[in-house]
Amino acid sequence: MNTPEATPTVDLQLKNQQLLQEVASLKQQLSWFKRQLFGEKSEKRLIPENPDQIDLGELFSKPSVEPAPQTETITYKRRKKQRNDNCVTDQGLRFDDNVPVEVIDMPAPELQGTDADQYDVIDHKITRRLAQRPGSYVVLEYRRPVTKHKPSQTLSTVAAPSGLFDRSFADVSLIAGMLIDKFLYHLPLHRQHQRMAMAGVTLSRTTLTQLVQRGIELLKPIHGALLKSILESDVLAMDETPVKAGRKEKGKMQKAWFWPVFGERNEAAFTFSVTRSTRHIEPLLKDFSGILLTDGYGVYDSYCKKRPEVTLAQCWSHCRRYFVKAEDMEPESTAIALEYIGQLYSIEKSTRASECSNEQKQDIRRERSSPIVAAFFDWCHSERQRPDLVKTNPLSVALGYAENHRQQMEVYLEHPDVSMDTNHVERLLRCIPMGRKNWMFCWTETGAEHVAIIQSLLVSCRLQNVDPYTYLVDVLQRVSLHPARKVEELIPRIWKERFGNNPLKSDLDK
Repeated sequence: MNTPEATPTVDLQLKNQQLLQEVASLKQQLSWFKRQLFGEKSEKRLIPENPDQIDLGELFSKPSVEPAPQTETITYKRRKKQRNDNCVTDQGLRFDDNVPVEVIDMPAPELQGTDADQYDVIDHKITRRLAQRPGSYVVLEYRRPVTKHKPSQTLSTVAAPSGLFDRSFADVSLIAGMLIDKFLYHLPLHRQHQRMAMAGVTLSRTTLTQLVQRGIELLKPIHGALLKSILESDVLAMDETPVKAGRKEKGKMQKAWFWPVFGERNEAAFTFSVTRSTRHIEPLLKDFSGILLTDGYGVYDSYCKKRPEVTLAQCWSHCRRYFVKAEDMEPESTAIALEYIGQLYSIEKSTRASECSNEQKQDIRRERSSPIVAAFFDWCHSERQRPDLVKTNPLSVALGYAENHRQQMEVYLEHPDVSMDTNHVERLLRCIPMGRKNWMFCWTETGAEHVAIIQSLLVSCRLQNVDPYTYLVDVLQRVSLHPARKVEELIPRIWKERFGNNPLKSDLDK
């Protein structure tokens, strides 16, 4: 029977335990925030250094002293290029003497034939276009001779060269360069506008925005063909990342998402949606049947339950991150979990290094990985039985996540084409967070869709080892002339085989 004096003591002990758990939880959260702000983002395991390893400095006691290279001074004079006064073209292009001009002489057909002596060149008509080299701007000046037929005294001239857009001063190299700078190197248009002004080119920012918009519209059919090619895969990997796109109300932007999809042909495409629910996934994957590799987001599980022909596989890296969060409060148990997962990754690493076939990979996973996976989940089950493990403990959350997703995490053991995690998809979608740090948000939903189109092509170019500038210069010129029924030939994977050896070029590079 409890005495009246003992009851306050028990209450104080319980309250003390609750406060200690709360303090431990807050410390864990504070440590996580510090890692996000100041810590390394790499998920590689840190293995203690071998104390017996010889330091590199011990092998070289005295650094070799190389003699200083001899120098010489070279002086010369050259004639300063003469330039007309600041030019204002009929298309609205303005540039000063700091902008180099390359003259392209266009031959007149009248001067090529047998009766060439019947014509005189009496003048030249000038057409100027702004072109771009990496890091610089050049004005291409097309000199079109105006000829006069002596007997009839009639005048004729060569037609102006066709451009990407009608009555536009922009060369295809400028459009491709702006797209590369904005979406590959994350240089917003207002910074490109400042760089042009420093180079002596005067353009409005609205003009740059319209050029980028019109350029991406030309690429829209290629994005559709790329997405179709990816959805023909038997194994898809998918993820999502947030973005602010479109106005929700006055002074507040709408939250939306980009959904990257990675196919087994080493291609990736981004899709855009204002929702994070199955309303986007279901129409996108309506014709897909196979294995879908994702993280633990519940929407994918809900979608796969409605589609028996789709098997859900889930990522081991996400499971591992839950245990990393518990490392401060439960270092011993966390070390055991990370050791199990580390062994699985070591097996995958050696398998990739040996470049074995799918049959061999499947045998290795069954013989070596399966016992480790079974031991890991047995340990998770026994660890959850600890009486001192409360639900708020990060280790309890990690163990629960692992057991709840066991079936999906074991799918990769029986399917050699399925990766162990979605890290490759996360690496591809880094272009979106990197862009958000520069352009901050998409003012309209149409702008966000344009981001998805161009990033799909740029990421796929990187996966296929295609130079994105060469690719864009070619397809921007080719897409209007290419048959619509063969638009799939312009996706980076097929373009590399058909047109990569002889791409269309800008006049700047001819």
